Amino acid sequence: MMKGKSKKIPTLVELCVIKAIDNLRYIGDVGEVDIYLLQDILPHCTVDQLMHIENSTEGRDLSSVTDVLWKRFYERQFGTESLNKVVQEMKERRVLVKWKRIYEAETKRREKLQKKAGERLKERYQAALAEKTSRKTQFTNKAPDSGKKRGFWSGSSSYNVSHLKSNIMKKAKIESLNSIETKNKAAMRKLELQRRTIPPQSISRSTKPSTVYKKKDLPSSSKITKPSGGYQERSARL
Repeated sequence: MMKGKSKKIPTLVELCVIKAIDNLRYIGDVGEVDIYLLQDILPHCTVDQLMHIENSTEGRDLSSVTDVLWKRFYERQFGTESLNKVVQEMKERRVLVKWKRIYEAETKRREKLQKKAGERLKERYQAALAEKTSRKTQFTNKAPDSGKKRGFWSGSSSYNVSHLKSNIMKKAKIESLNSIETKNKAAMRKLELQRRTIPPQSISRSTKPSTVYKKKDLPSSSKITKPSGGYQERSARL
């Protein structure tokens, strides 16, 4: 049989301590637990767990075990410099205050400072927002000055839009009038108007008869009338 180092078997008390450490979140009142057991169990607590155990334990002061633990928590939370200041102040005043109370007081003090800082930041934000809204309202409600020259974007939006549309229409009209096609159409309309308004030239009756008869238009039964007697007498006399 090989000889080796035998593993130590934990006692029943040690098993109970291990079990208690694993279930610290469920522990409350420890008024009946021995101090030496608490010295092994409580160092494994978090801040909230230690606070809960101390507040739940009635009729028993646990500061003999927990005071050093609260001092450790204070140093972790607020720094070594703050810890040294508190120690120095207690020496100068010749007082001894439990570290649990010091930890709670410092936590509340810093929470108040943080809350005040948050309120000041909120007030500044609201003031800045109100000022911005006021400036925006003043700028929107400000009437345009008629005595000053207005820029392209000055004045109301309706004025800008109508002015812009008017300029576009004028430009389009000028371009339409200057186009070759438009000029040709205008010239043709002018020529047509002249043709309609100018009367035709008068024709002399002496050069052109008012009525021209064609040979085929004359009636077939028509006869040439003989000259009257007066005409014949005047011819004989001559």
